[in-house]
Amino acid sequence: MSMKVLVTGGAGYIGSHTIVELNKAGYEPVILDDFRNSKPSVIDGLQKILGKETELLNFDVCDTERIAQYLSKEEVCGIIHFAAYKAVGESVVNPLKYYQNNIEGLVSILKAVSKEADIPFVFSSSCTVYGEPKGQKEVSEQTAKTIPTAPYGFTKWLGEQIIEDLYHSNHELRMMSLRYFNPIGAHESAFIGELPIGKPNNLLPFITQTAAGVHEKLTIFGNTYPTVDGTCVRDYIHVVDLAAAHVKALEFLLGQRMGCNEIVNIGTGKGSSVLEVVDAFEKVNEVTVNYEFGPKRPGDVIEIYANVDYAKSLLGWQAKKTINDAVRDAWRWEKSIRSKE
Repeated sequence: MSMKVLVTGGAGYIGSHTIVELNKAGYEPVILDDFRNSKPSVIDGLQKILGKETELLNFDVCDTERIAQYLSKEEVCGIIHFAAYKAVGESVVNPLKYYQNNIEGLVSILKAVSKEADIPFVFSSSCTVYGEPKGQKEVSEQTAKTIPTAPYGFTKWLGEQIIEDLYHSNHELRMMSLRYFNPIGAHESAFIGELPIGKPNNLLPFITQTAAGVHEKLTIFGNTYPTVDGTCVRDYIHVVDLAAAHVKALEFLLGQRMGCNEIVNIGTGKGSSVLEVVDAFEKVNEVTVNYEFGPKRPGDVIEIYANVDYAKSLLGWQAKKTINDAVRDAWRWEKSIRSKE
């Protein structure tokens, strides 16, 4: 059997770390990425970690014909689909950009999957599909989905529906959607990590950039929420743990003799507040972050974290790394970036 795994968006933040974990597990990852939302330097970092080059397909995931041509010539044992825009705020300002890329890209790769029913498919979904369930902080896969208010979240909501509809049309397909919570951290080598293009949209890179002097201060939006310290609570998962979950998902699908369509939460099962993450960063790295409290942002979920029982029982997977590991690795990565400037 071929050990090649096609990874769309493989030069991105989560994709690049998954390349490492796939290689570690004995697979031959193939990156499909046109670098519109990532940087070619990631390929150099991967080569340093892996000690070898990774096969690269430099074209748009929306190019269905080229994907079909590749799969007709090369045997792959699985496809993991990351390639999507992911900035919530930008999706509100430029919704058509998100609908075109995120939905068209998914449909493009699924056209190939539908013709190759023996190739397992893993989809990068999001906990945004839950919204903020009333009276519920811990969410399981059985928690009702809520139509997200931001176009980014809706592309994930709709993406899951597209996959469900495709499965109903062909029950031989083997597919899984992983609902990520909040990925943070970087590879311990500091050769790859989160590389936001422009101003960061996620908490930890904004913390590291503020500590590095790129930004004057970090604004924490709201400190009067009914949480442990008044700031919002999220389930922050180390990106390496998240990457490892994709290997487990692929291996599960490869072991299925019949078709299936599974949905699995990928988180730690524990919530941490924004302020707790900032405090951990300062203590672990012995640096100070200049921050202030700002007004609450409309639409921010107050507190949400994953019930991860299904991931443990179905995949035999659970998060191993801590918030301290993540902030240490993220700061090491940030210093590595600044040392090259």
